[in-house]
Amino acid sequence: MTTTGGEQTTLLQDDPEFFEELSEYLDVLSNPTRLRILKAIERRPKDVREIAGDIRTSYENTKKHLDKLLRTGVVKKEAGLGQETARGVHPVWKYSLIPGGMEAIIRNLGLFSNINMTLADAELNARIARVKGMMAEERTGTTPVLIVVGGPDDGAAFPVQEEVTAIGRRDAAAEPAPGEIIFSDYYSAVTRVSRPHARITRSKGGYVIEDCGSTGGTLLNAEPITAHSPVPLSDGDLIDLGKGVKGVRLIVALPGREG
Repeated sequence: MTTTGGEQTTLLQDDPEFFEELSEYLDVLSNPTRLRILKAIERRPKDVREIAGDIRTSYENTKKHLDKLLRTGVVKKEAGLGQETARGVHPVWKYSLIPGGMEAIIRNLGLFSNINMTLADAELNARIARVKGMMAEERTGTTPVLIVVGGPDDGAAFPVQEEVTAIGRRDAAAEPAPGEIIFSDYYSAVTRVSRPHARITRSKGGYVIEDCGSTGGTLLNAEPITAHSPVPLSDGDLIDLGKGVKGVRLIVALPGREG
């Protein structure tokens, strides 16, 4: 890896093993049927027949796609019990997403697309962008979303729909305003939304985040941001509100830019 003008450049031609693994990762995720499978098992484990019914394809085709998804490390299978039949209940393999699996994919694709890569295969950048767009549409539609990682709200997706979106912990003494993003009281390191911890603003160039003078502070990709100083957001960014296990960690999913 080299640094040029403040940007990181990853030389993939010097690491053919990484290039090959990334290419396979994109191949697995670029299939619409596999994306429908990920959605089908996002909330609870299901066996192959249940999944095949949900996505309306054959058992054999579903099994083939599941085998490929297992290799990405975002899907796991464990023994469970199938639906009861006249012959009783039989053990089956049940497939589920690993915790934070969908969010990890969005984060990985955001990382790959935000790094300035010098590629042996000139088409790889386009493939990353294509898969990222498919994942964003499947997961969030066309609305920017903040996805919670960890704690009782793990996996919750909060849309960013207003010009200015206040972010904070629930405040029983105040009525929530339209578009506010409110977390449960478990996240005690986050300032209450009546005095927002942070704010996301839509601008002509995209979206920016601003810490509103919170006690616990705000980090963007592990770097503290200065209070009251807006910082641009990119797809796949990692936001930390507050410190430690009682803070909130968020993944930014930006399906598109508004000019």
